[in-house]
Amino acid sequence: MSHILGLRNAVVNAAVIVAALGYFVDIYDLILFSVVRVPSLTSLGLLPEQITSKGLFLLNMQMAGTLIGGLLWGILGDKKGRISTLFGSILLYSLANTLNAFVTNVEQYAMLRFIAGIGLAGEYGCKIRLAHSVHSWRDYGITAAITQNKGCGVRNVFFCKTIKS
Repeated sequence: MSHILGLRNAVVNAAVIVAALGYFVDIYDLILFSVVRVPSLTSLGLLPEQITSKGLFLLNMQMAGTLIGGLLWGILGDKKGRISTLFGSILLYSLANTLNAFVTNVEQYAMLRFIAGIGLAGEYGCKIRLAHSVHSWRDYGITAAITQNKGCGVRNVFFCKTIKS
């Protein structure tokens, strides 16, 4: 397997596969939040006319978290190492998402979506950098493309199976 896609090195290896699965989890989180947003906001007692504006606010908080998280985890990854940074970001992301189940108001929900966004950004950045670390810089573009497309492929298969059942 030395010339996959005409490249010098095997591009599809364990690091790329793990990164693709991580990308699947990232996208799954964003899609899952979109699916549960209305029922979860309704369960918090919001009126129907508040759902859209508060839902957008929560999504914006998560996106702000990903922006800040990308910078934060990038700096930490350079200083502390990518593996420990990856585990830290996964821990932060997992805790924030778990605590989302226990929110009692929109402010708590927003803070946890922000924190989840920070963790999400770190997880994505670290895993793509780890996938790149086993390849030549010339293969970075194709490595990122394979990682994201394989992650999307896994996501698409999962959602097709979910819709059919």
